[in-house]
This record gives sequence, structure tokens and C-alpha cells, in this order.
Amino acid sequence: MTGWNISPFEADGLRVSALRPPVVPEPPRHGEDPADCDECRSRDEGIWINDRWRLARIPGVGVPLVLMLYPRDHYDMADLPDELAAELGVLTTHVVRHVQALPHISRAHVYRIGDGSAHLHVWFFARPEGQSQLYGSWLPVWDDLLPEYPADIADADATAVAKALTASYGGTAQTPTAN
Repeated sequence: MTGWNISPFEADGLRVSALRPPVVPEPPRHGEDPADCDECRSRDEGIWINDRWRLARIPGVGVPLVLMLYPRDHYDMADLPDELAAELGVLTTHVVRHVQALPHISRAHVYRIGDGSAHLHVWFFARPEGQSQLYGSWLPVWDDLLPEYPADIADADATAVAKALTASYGGTAQTPTAN
């Protein structure tokens, strides 16, 4: 993959890490017990909220905007009720539309990675317009390597997304607070 023109790494000097032996049983993820779940304790925080979902801005990132969508109640992807699963699809599409409507954004990438937390969280990464080197699956890696994006601009973009989401989907836009 380092041969791709979008790789954030030069191929020279890189080597593949040795694959460690499996650890079984796997260690528990954060929040396996809802009583210990930070996302459950933060169920009223974010830039947008409705009865069943909340959207938060992730601070300290290198790309223009990273948002995270959570169900307000404690569910993971596999135990999400069908009604919420259907909402997740429609709500995800609305968030992507509004992120991509920002004037300096080309794409909104959506990721669900469930190894760190037992509470469902869906990532939205905004790829800046004209930055084709940040295409595709390398975007979260680039995000970790880039200098921090200005918080005031990210807050303004998050506010615009939250207001547009309120208009298109309902819910309530809230004053941006970094998660």
C-alpha cells in the first residue's frame, strides 16, 4: 500500500510488524458494562441531538472536521434494534450530505470500527477539497499525521452541519462542544 500515491509513508525503511499470537479470550472493550460507559454518561452532549441519537465533534484532529454519531442508549451495531438500524442509514446519509455541502470539503468518509468501545460510534471524516493525496482509506492515518486543524473553523463547520441536520432531519442543534 505504500506504493499508492496516497500513502502517507515512503516505502523505503518501512517493514511489516510481526503478527503476534492470538489472545483468547479477548480483553473487554471500554463500556461493555453500560454503567461504565462514557458514551452513556455523555448522552446529552454534542452538536446535535434528538430522542435517540447524538452527533459530536471530535477535537484535536488534522482534517477539517471529524464527527461521531452515537445512539443515546447503549447499543452496539449487532444489537441495534431494526428501527434504529434503519434510522442509522438515513441519518448517516443526511450527515454526509451536510458535511459535503461545506464549501471547502469534497467528501465525507464514514467508518464504523468497533474494537475500542462497546457503544456504537460511527465516524465521519471530512476530506478537504483539492487534497487528493488524502483519498480513501488513508484519510484517518493522515488525520493523525497532520497538524491540528483550527478549532474555530471546525466549530463553525460543525455548527453549519448541526443546523442543516436540524432542518433536514429534525432534532436540535446545540452549541458545539468538543467531545
